[in-house]
Amino acid sequence: MTFQDMRASAHPRRPFHQLQHPREVVRQFTPNWFAATMGTGILSIALSATPFHALGAALWMANICLFTLFALLYAARWLVYFDEARRIFDHSVVSMFLGCIPMGLATILNGFLIYGTAHLGQTAVTIAQTLWWIDAGMAAACGIAIPYMMFTRQSHSVEQMTAVWLLPMVAAEVAAVSGGMLAPHMATADMQMIVLSLSYVLWALSVPIAMSVIVVLVLRLAIHKLPHASMASTSWLALGPIGTGALGLMTLGQAAPAILQAQGLGHLGATAAGIGAIGGLLMWGYGLWWFLMAALITQRYLREGLPFNLGWWGYTFPIGVYAVATYKLGAVFDVSVIGGAANLMGSLLVGLLAVVWGVVCLRTIRGAWRGDLFFAPCIARN
Repeated sequence: MTFQDMRASAHPRRPFHQLQHPREVVRQFTPNWFAATMGTGILSIALSATPFHALGAALWMANICLFTLFALLYAARWLVYFDEARRIFDHSVVSMFLGCIPMGLATILNGFLIYGTAHLGQTAVTIAQTLWWIDAGMAAACGIAIPYMMFTRQSHSVEQMTAVWLLPMVAAEVAAVSGGMLAPHMATADMQMIVLSLSYVLWALSVPIAMSVIVVLVLRLAIHKLPHASMASTSWLALGPIGTGALGLMTLGQAAPAILQAQGLGHLGATAAGIGAIGGLLMWGYGLWWFLMAALITQRYLREGLPFNLGWWGYTFPIGVYAVATYKLGAVFDVSVIGGAANLMGSLLVGLLAVVWGVVCLRTIRGAWRGDLFFAPCIARN
């Protein structure tokens, strides 16, 4: 038994008892933690389409607190341990999780539009607008800067590739969905057009490159088989950009006709709505393949043993965004056959998400209390 193990067994009820010192919480804090805000945020959004609307609002407010705490901890790491914090840019895995920061923020700004307007009115829209500009800037920066570092300073191989490559690239399309929700709330027709146009650009900055990565990922899985069990949750990550891409097309397609009409571009409105509906349906179908494949892969991992780590939050956001896209599909195709089936499937997916979120949340709280989840691989050798 090591000295650290002896300390842990001697103080099992003390928080962070598996860390050498409580300040290690800051020193070892990484963007991986923001995946928890993504998972919690998407559950809050998904619940808004169910009878549990009030629970969704409570989760949204809790997520604001969680995101604020994580932002303060990560900012403190950069202030106190700057030399170690900047090493993240050279790490081929941890750097990918920088994309979780804008994606977590996107769920919060969406909540201001879904829940906040009932209590704050126009103030909620103003807050959401401010957050969207910040979120869009961070998402675009992650989607360009992180791949550039992959090309120039990090070490990667197809054999070691996992779907975490997608995380910095997907952030822009998540911001695009938020833009589609925000645009109709803007005060002027010109601002509506600006937000709508930029949202389409953000979608284009993300979805095509994400689909390209997924093609390589399929090849990697066929040749090199499944990654280590510690990366098991990455089998779900490909569902994220597919589900978000579908949701983005449908959300923007619904918002576009009225906004384009106000600009004298009404002839493009029907086209945008049609692309949103048919494109969203096609991508949703592609997502169904990945959903079933990820479920089969997870079942295999479960039989062989599945160690817990923060990566388990990777199960939540893809399921959640696919559930929201399923509800949106039912709203776009508001006919008895498709609408009813989509709403039923959406409800089942939200139920699955709630169960997965509950399990991961409880295990994360336990691991955070012990302190063993605070680990920064990019400084592990120091």
